[in-house]
Amino acid sequence: MNLDAFKLEQLFFAEPESTEGDMSRRYLPNIHIESDYTMGGTFWEYTGDRTEHWTTDKAYTSQCNYELNTLCTLEVYNEVGPDIEIEPDKTFASYQVYEMPVDSYDRERKGLFLRRFYRTVAPWTTENPIFMHLTTIDEQTVKRAVDQCVETGYEMIILSFGSGMNAETTDQNHIAYIKSLVDYARSKGIEMGGYSLLASRWISEEVDVINPATGKRGGATFGSSPCICSQWGVDYLAKIKNFYEQTGLTLFEHDGSYPGDVCASTSHAYHKGLNDSQWKQFHRVTDLYHWCLAKGISLNVPDFYFLNGSTKTSIGYREVNWSLPRDRQLIHSRQVNYSNTYDRMASSCWSFVPLVEYHGGGAAATLEPLNEHLETYYQIMMGNYGAGIQACYRGPRLYDTEETKSCVKKVISWYKHYRDILNSDIIHLRRPDGKDWDGFIHVNPSLKEKALAMFFNPTGQIMKRTIKLPLYYTGLTDKARIRMEGGKVETYRLNRDYTVEITVSIPANGHTWLVVER
Repeated sequence: MNLDAFKLEQLFFAEPESTEGDMSRRYLPNIHIESDYTMGGTFWEYTGDRTEHWTTDKAYTSQCNYELNTLCTLEVYNEVGPDIEIEPDKTFASYQVYEMPVDSYDRERKGLFLRRFYRTVAPWTTENPIFMHLTTIDEQTVKRAVDQCVETGYEMIILSFGSGMNAETTDQNHIAYIKSLVDYARSKGIEMGGYSLLASRWISEEVDVINPATGKRGGATFGSSPCICSQWGVDYLAKIKNFYEQTGLTLFEHDGSYPGDVCASTSHAYHKGLNDSQWKQFHRVTDLYHWCLAKGISLNVPDFYFLNGSTKTSIGYREVNWSLPRDRQLIHSRQVNYSNTYDRMASSCWSFVPLVEYHGGGAAATLEPLNEHLETYYQIMMGNYGAGIQACYRGPRLYDTEETKSCVKKVISWYKHYRDILNSDIIHLRRPDGKDWDGFIHVNPSLKEKALAMFFNPTGQIMKRTIKLPLYYTGLTDKARIRMEGGKVETYRLNRDYTVEITVSIPANGHTWLVVER
């Protein structure tokens, strides 16, 4: 039989408010709906979701909306297909949908619900290795980078885009060469990952997805993309598996993953036409991701594939913003870290640091030579590691002088010492604006360190501030022991709202931090 379409779920809700007008601007019932059929070239679930649909119920005549247009009915279905044949004695499995009621419209509390959801349902998103992005596969440079990782405490190297690594090749000489680099890194206790671009490329008229509106390629999410259900696409996925099996790489950074493009071609070998094209392409790429996860290969994917094995996605940034002058990048990176960690764990996101020029900006935008911009390098690292976020430190090396090496070692040693609490939930305190202090606090009632707070000063003057520190989510109820930068402990009694007021002095263009203990 042929399954043209299906509806996985239908739920009816009482409306959260009674109102008129444009219902798309009103509150929806307070429940999080998420399926593992999510894609779209996006870093957020709500923009990559293809299955959650809120609609009206005209039979619900006691509602207050005069036109009966309250969005009170949830329907879960995919918009295209699947249009697949179910053979005799075979089974069909839909995607899964998760439904999580939330007890508050408060942004922070809803975010805590979501972060716990991912820790529970997709625990691989808690993996958070310390890595750098290496811009070359030159043997001596790679070995130097491996040795620098050992010296500073880094744990992984990713052979970045433009490095010269080709994960699509079947050339045994190239495969053997990459394997030799992986073996050298492994002998020093360093893991190595690699990169491949799938979408956002033009292959040929015969291979690329066909736009149903024009009958030609073009007009896809990234302009054009190869159809994964063409012979080229199936061969590409097989080549990736072969390359990773033979080289021993343990992280796959899959740029431009399948973004959900439909394909109207009727000549591709592995789909019939338009209506089955999304379903079959999605399952081709997620089969690869499931294989990676089963092999212990972590996945960095700039799309929302968390529920299909992806370890990280981009924290969300415009790449050209890393062409800004260094002082603006300091503020920009903290703004990105702050704003985009409400509904995702910091461990499931990566950010970016251009050690060498990236998308322009010249010398003013880069950190190389590192020893000449050491203070900026230090502050950027502390902003990222202090948030529990790994950034793509993209360049040929981690340090250039003994002083730079000492700085990197200091940061990584600090991060590893407080790693558990730094990888715990973030409570947001004040967003960076370049005018006053900004900061956040990590909380975890299960640890000895119940909280770790970071405070940053973007101005050129020492800043003294009295800050109300929210400790409700630490589990503390009456008092808290607080150490400023690991110094002498002081005891504070909690206010009735589970806060303490603490006075901090933040260095000019710098930061300070504190730890909260039981």
